[in-house]
Amino acid sequence: MRQIVSQILHFLQTGIAAIFHFVELIWDWSVSQVVKLTEVPWQQWPILKVILLLIVAGAVIWALYRVFWELWIGAERVLSAFAGLLVIFVHTLPRVLLAGMIALAGVWVMNHLDNSMMRVPTSLLAWQQQPEQSKQPQPQPQPQTQTQQK
Repeated sequence: MRQIVSQILHFLQTGIAAIFHFVELIWDWSVSQVVKLTEVPWQQWPILKVILLLIVAGAVIWALYRVFWELWIGAERVLSAFAGLLVIFVHTLPRVLLAGMIALAGVWVMNHLDNSMMRVPTSLLAWQQQPEQSKQPQPQPQPQTQTQQK
């Protein structure tokens, strides 16, 4: 059971690491684009380009706000799910303890039970009974002695 849980956690860890790596790549690219946007020499531009720059900057700020809001909600849900998982683990602890106690008691009984109480009377063992003919005593073969040779 421990190995299964370990494999599941490893799979989750690998998947989450891959997702975060992908998000990091997109985040770095996006930040570099925003930095390029802020480095634009907008002071010499006509007013129409400045207004367009402000609209683009507002759209970027709105998009980042949405990203942070979704990340906040996602983090809240993840923490809630993790707390729920911990609650389920705590609720199952008494049953797991009961299963361990039953197994311990079973092993103790198996090790300390007198085996003579468990034997079935020979009259009930039909497969071990001999047929009527074979119950008659068989003559024992006489041991052969070696003759001495001279």
